[in-house]
Amino acid sequence: MTPKNFAYNLIIGLSLIVLVSQERLHAQIVIGTPNLGFSQACANESFNTYTTTFVFSPETALESSNQFSIELSDPEGDFSNSTVIYSSNPGAVTVSPATLDFSLPASTAGENYRIRITSSAPAATSTASATFAAYYKPQDSPFTINNLISTAAFCLGGSYLLSIDNPGTPPNDSPLNYPELSFNWYKETGPTTSVFIAEGQTLEVTEEGTYFVETNYGSCTSNSFSNRVTVSEVASGEADAGISSSLGNPFCPSQGFTTLTTIGGLSYQWFKDGVEIPDETGQSYQTNASGNYSVQVDLGDCSATGTIALQTVLFDASINVDEINTMEEGESLWIEVTTTANSPVFEWYLNDILIEGVTEDNFEATEFGLYRVVITETSGCTGSRDFEFEIREPIDPFPEVDNIPNIISPNGDNINDTWVIPTQYVNGTNTDVMIMNHRGKVVLRTNNYLNNWPENDFNLSGMFQVYYYVITTANNETKKGSITIVK
Repeated sequence: MTPKNFAYNLIIGLSLIVLVSQERLHAQIVIGTPNLGFSQACANESFNTYTTTFVFSPETALESSNQFSIELSDPEGDFSNSTVIYSSNPGAVTVSPATLDFSLPASTAGENYRIRITSSAPAATSTASATFAAYYKPQDSPFTINNLISTAAFCLGGSYLLSIDNPGTPPNDSPLNYPELSFNWYKETGPTTSVFIAEGQTLEVTEEGTYFVETNYGSCTSNSFSNRVTVSEVASGEADAGISSSLGNPFCPSQGFTTLTTIGGLSYQWFKDGVEIPDETGQSYQTNASGNYSVQVDLGDCSATGTIALQTVLFDASINVDEINTMEEGESLWIEVTTTANSPVFEWYLNDILIEGVTEDNFEATEFGLYRVVITETSGCTGSRDFEFEIREPIDPFPEVDNIPNIISPNGDNINDTWVIPTQYVNGTNTDVMIMNHRGKVVLRTNNYLNNWPENDFNLSGMFQVYYYVITTANNETKKGSITIVK
């Protein structure tokens, strides 16, 4: 090759290299404004996926390493400190229009967010999207204020402090566990309307009304709201103070103690069934027993009283025998219990000794004595109930006695409780039996005596009382004497 031809070829080659380089240098694409697949983005732990669609041109300008990214502005729509919330894999998006999915950061909270699309090879940026409200809701369930007490009171000219309850143990998921959240307090103006009062974790109430608070998620709907509390102003006398039970009412004793809590005040005194509970002078009181509880709350220049009829949710049960039963020697008595207990266990006792091998809901008793059956619920609200009953040999109402007694003790011990006389004077003998008190007033007269006097309890004013009897047989044989009733 001649020097002239070499120089010519070199010039041509260099020119081609420059042209290719310039073509690549000036390759670019245009990205259209992203269209939103939503009107507002209200994310939480269970849902946080949103879509956007955009066009770009020309498709041929994309390099194999290109990545499309989605940038999120600050809450005011400014991209100075934007956040990349999605990037495609290199070369994954090559066809226009394209649809991308993205998720919101947990810190998202505002009404004027925007997004835009960028490409890396070649580099390009779209114009920003329309503004939209976006919130990530880390707490999205109802919570409690005022210890779930629906009433509160303050003295004339004073105030009452409402606050969000904390900690957030179940069932109360307190939003105070999420320090990034803010709160809006409202006052009801009608059955379905309310007016904004203030922001903050607490609210100092100086006007009567019904109040509640919501977590501030802007225009996003949310389940993060509190119970309602009706606050009253008390001029004099007593106001109504509510009492809440931490385990609900009725409550399950197997869960332990439930905490009774009342409204805030200066001092407190708790009562059970109308009796003062010693040393219980705090805003709350723990118990595992059902009953009628009340509390007196000193509010300063006035006071409040709260009550609660606390009940347990123990199962129902019944037994088919009476507390006292009789049977003859050699006979048996069938006992059966019915219950609504879950997975019940049955234990039978005779004279406080466990009857081995008897584990069903029924039992055939053949012995006299004191019985007890214990029913235990082993799932759900676990607990026990028991029934006690006695089986006795029947008492002969007309036993053979030799003499007419002059002392009885009607105290319910089944020993000498009634005046039992010889059989020749009782029912069927046509004997006239008359008993008089110490003033001569006849308290009993019959010719069909059943060994059952006295039938009613005696309220003795002293240690004993004296009565007098006259027994006249059918052949006019007479017996006279006294009866002393002792305690």
